[in-house]
Amino acid sequence: MTETAISEHGMIGDLHTVALVTTDGSIDWFCCPRFDSPSVFGALLDDERGGRFRVRPAGDFTSRQMYYPDSAVLITRFFTAEGVGEVGDFMPPAGEHATGNHRIVRLIRCVRGRMRFEVELAPRFDYGRRPHRTELAGGGAVLDGGPVVLTVHPVREPGDERLAEVRAAGSDLEMSLELSAGQVRGVVLEAGADGPPREIRVAEVRRLFEETTAFWQNWLAGSSYRGRWREAVERSAITLKLLTYAPTGGIVAAPTAGLPEQVGGERNWDYRYTWVRDASFSVSALLGLGFDGEAERFGRWLGDRVRERAGGSSGPLNIMYRVDGSSDLKEDVLDHWSGYRGSRPVRIGNGAAEQLQLDIYGEAMDSLFAGDRAGLPIPHQGWQAVRDVLDWVCANWDQPEEGIWETRGGRRRFTYGRLMCWVALDRGIRLAAEHGRPADWRRWAAERDGIYEQVHDRGWHPGRRAFVQHYETDVLDSSLLRMPRLGFVAGRDPQWLSTLDAMADELVTDSLVYRYDPAASPDGLRGSEGTFSLCTFTWADALARAGRVREARGAFEKMLTYANHLGLFSEEIALTGEQIGNFPQAFTHLALIDAALTLDRALA
Repeated sequence: MTETAISEHGMIGDLHTVALVTTDGSIDWFCCPRFDSPSVFGALLDDERGGRFRVRPAGDFTSRQMYYPDSAVLITRFFTAEGVGEVGDFMPPAGEHATGNHRIVRLIRCVRGRMRFEVELAPRFDYGRRPHRTELAGGGAVLDGGPVVLTVHPVREPGDERLAEVRAAGSDLEMSLELSAGQVRGVVLEAGADGPPREIRVAEVRRLFEETTAFWQNWLAGSSYRGRWREAVERSAITLKLLTYAPTGGIVAAPTAGLPEQVGGERNWDYRYTWVRDASFSVSALLGLGFDGEAERFGRWLGDRVRERAGGSSGPLNIMYRVDGSSDLKEDVLDHWSGYRGSRPVRIGNGAAEQLQLDIYGEAMDSLFAGDRAGLPIPHQGWQAVRDVLDWVCANWDQPEEGIWETRGGRRRFTYGRLMCWVALDRGIRLAAEHGRPADWRRWAAERDGIYEQVHDRGWHPGRRAFVQHYETDVLDSSLLRMPRLGFVAGRDPQWLSTLDAMADELVTDSLVYRYDPAASPDGLRGSEGTFSLCTFTWADALARAGRVREARGAFEKMLTYANHLGLFSEEIALTGEQIGNFPQAFTHLALIDAALTLDRALA
C-alpha cells in the first residue's frame, strides 16, 4: 500500500493527454498518445509494477508544489540540508492535429546552495503488459515499447557529458546531476520523435518554457470572470482545458482509471472518456466564463454524435465515447496490478457505455440551447438530427433505465431521467419557436407536459415531502438538486424547499453531500462511497437559488478547503477527508464554476 495519495499530485498536459506528478517529483500516471491510450507510467495503480519517471534529490528532503502563475506549468520545490532546488514540469501544447509528438519537459534547477538530483526512468508500456527494448545513443536513449517509442533527450551544456550521463539499468535508465546555485539542466521525454536522441541546450528549453507559459496565460486572459473566487475558478477553467482533447473538442471525465470510490472496494471505474452528460455540463460553465471557442468546439463534437444516430439499445446517443468519437469501450480487468492501495479490480474500458440513461438527452439539448443563446446557432443539418432525437425521446421517455449514476442493479423509472427528458423537449420547443424551425410542436408539448405531471405525481413522495430517486422508492437522490437550475421548479417553491430540508437531514454532512444511500437503494455493487464533490457544489448552488445565500456561501467555502494543495479536486471525499475517486474530475471543477457564478449573482 505504497501508492502516493491521490491528492498529492499535480497535472500537466498538452491537450491530447496529461501526466500526473507527485509532490516528491515522480510522474506516476501517463497514457500516450491520448487520454484513453494504454499507460506508460502507472505507479499510481501499482507502485511496484506500474512504472514511473522520477526526479528528486538524493537523501532526505521535503517538498512543495505550485503552478507557475496562470498556467499549467508545475513547479516542485525541494529543500535539503545543503540547498534548495526545483523541477519545472510542463508539456508544450500539441495542437489540434491527431498525430504528432508529445513531450514531457523536466527542467531541473538548483536555486540555492547545491543539490544532487537522481533521475529514474522506468516505463511500463501497455499497462505493464509489454516489455521494451532500450538503446543508448546520442547522449540520450530510445525506449521501444511498440507501438509507443520514447526518446530521451538530455538537457545540458558543452562539457556536461560526465555530469549528465544517461546510464542503462537493465531496460530502464538512470542519471545523476550534481548542481550548484544557478545551474539548470534537465530531460525531455518525447513520444513520436522523428529522429534520434540529441543534446538540447538550456536556452532552447527555456524558450519552450516561455512559450508554454505564454500559451496558458494568453488563453486564461480570455476569461470574463471577475468574481470573488477568481483563483479557484481560474484553476478549474485551466483544469477543464487540460481535460479537452484538442483534435475533436471532446472533454474527458477524468484522466485516470481505476481510482477507488472506497479504498479497498470494487467501485473502480475508467473515466478517460467523454460522457455526453459531463461534457454537456461543461458548456454552460465555459460560456459563463467567456470561453465561447471551447464551448463551440464541444458543440461540434456533440453535433457529430447526434448526427451519427447510434441506434443501439441506448437510443440515438451513447452515454459516452472515446475522445475521437468512437464507441468501443469494452470493459476489462488488469489482473496483474494490485490497484491503488489494494483497491481491486483495476478496470479499463467501461461497461456502462451500453446502458440506457435517458438524462443525456436533456443535458445535450440544454447545452445546445445554451450555445444558441451565446451566438452559436444550430445549422440546418444539425436541426434535422435534433428533431429526430426529440421524436425518439417522445416515444421512449417513459421506460425504465439505469439512471445518471450508472447503477448496475437493474433498470428503474428514475426521476432525474424523466426531469431531463422534460428539459430536452422544453429546449427543443424553445429553439423551434425562436428560429421558426419545423417541428412536431403539438407532440413535443404534449409529451413535455405529460412528463411534468408524472414527475409531480409519482416522483414526489408525500410521506417524505420530497422528490425521490425513482418511482418505486422513498430514497433521496442529490442529482435532483439541479431541478431549480433547469427551471423545472422555482428555487423557493414549497415542494422544493421541503426537498432541500429532507436532503439536509439524510444526504448532507457538514455541507458535504452524498449522491444517495446505497444501503437504502441497492445499486448492484458492494461497499460504500464518499461524499460526491459535484453534489456538494450543486448543493451550494441550490441553496443560493432558494434564497439561503449565507448558508450557500458557507457550504461553498467549506468545500474549497477539501481541494488539494494546487486547488484540484477528485471525484469524492472520504470519511477521513482524503480525496478518493478519479482525479482530477471535470464534473467537480465545472460544478465549482457554476456554483461560483450563481453565488456571485446572489451576493451582488
